[in-house]
Formats: sequence, C-alpha cells, structure tokens
Amino acid sequence: MMTWSINLFVLAIGFLIVGTCKPQLLLFWMDKPKRMPIVLFSGFLFMVAATMFGEASREKQNWLKEQEQQATETKADSLPTITQKTEAVEINAVTEKTAEPELKIVKEE
Repeated sequence: MMTWSINLFVLAIGFLIVGTCKPQLLLFWMDKPKRMPIVLFSGFLFMVAATMFGEASREKQNWLKEQEQQATETKADSLPTITQKTEAVEINAVTEKTAEPELKIVKEE
C-alpha cells in the first residue's frame, strides 16, 4: 500500500504539471479547458495519496509492535527448565558371589 501511495503522489504531480502547461492534453473532450478542474483533481489525488501513505505507515508500525511483543513473549516463556531423563536399566541377577577387588599395598624402598 505504501508503494501505491507513492505512485499516486507521482501521478498527481505529473497530472498537475502537464495540466497546468497544456490543459488540452488532459481535458481533451472540452472545447476550452480551464486549469481549475486540473488543480482540484490534483489536490484530490494528493489528499488520497497522503491518506494512503499515513495508513500504510501506521499499519507498518502496528506490525512492528506486534512482532516485538511476540519476541518478548517468547523470551519470557522460554525460561530454562530442568528435565530428568529416565532410562530403563536391566539388572541381571547374579547367581555366583563375586569377589571384591583386592587391595595390595606396595611398600616403596
């Protein structure tokens, strides 16, 4: 919508320049065209373009605020959490007695 409003500004400027120099080119169906209808129509185009530009910039600002709010909400929601992993451990029954490891003390000489 922003580019449409800029294009409309350019059209209004072109319409005003061409219409003030040669009103016969734009109002070709009239016998003796005056410049007043061209000035009024150009003024109307300027107002429409300015309104469109204002609405587009407001829409863009609202969109940016919305994106910023979503970013802060995700930051607030993304607190670190501690999760426990549970693993299934299979314990084999030992039928024989296992010997405990022997401790050997070596004296240094």
